[in-house]
Amino acid sequence: MGGLARVPGDLPGPPRRGRGTRPPGARCDIARAAGRRAPVTWADAGARCEEGWLYLATVIDIASRRVVGWATAGHLRTELVSEALKAACRQRRPAQAVIFHSDRGCQYTIAEFAALSAEFGIRLSVGRTGQCWDNALAESFFATIKRELLGTRPWPSRALARTAVFDFIEGWYNSRRLHSSLGYRSPAEYETDLVP
Repeated sequence: MGGLARVPGDLPGPPRRGRGTRPPGARCDIARAAGRRAPVTWADAGARCEEGWLYLATVIDIASRRVVGWATAGHLRTELVSEALKAACRQRRPAQAVIFHSDRGCQYTIAEFAALSAEFGIRLSVGRTGQCWDNALAESFFATIKRELLGTRPWPSRALARTAVFDFIEGWYNSRRLHSSLGYRSPAEYETDLVP
């Protein structure tokens, strides 16, 4: 059988425009960020409520797996992920440059989000097309919250689901849930051990 070898990700035909574009100055820096304190985020989880969907956006520290910023809303617009980023910056107050990695969702690739990131001195990084491994850390978190909380029962209201998300992230996931990648320590315990 003959033919030309194709480079992975090299698709025939003209390049697609408009969908999945990178914001100005964004690169795929997730591999270079491993082991450094660099936030990662995705808006992926949702809870079906009687009032409609409640969506969750998070900012997760790669090194400690701690959810350092999060926000909920009844929509998946840029305002949701912007609020999660602002919450992370209020909590962490990064003194040095950090990398913010996301998938190619339109919430992250719009100029408004790029401008907010630049305001905080954050360098944007977006995942490669068709590479789900770039999102593995965030996908793992969202699978956990769906399995352990959001998918366990119906939610009568967004307010009740939001309170449950708060309790899960702040009262369980960050402070007590053990992670094999952290030597079976919680994110809070791991970060405490990092401080000399």
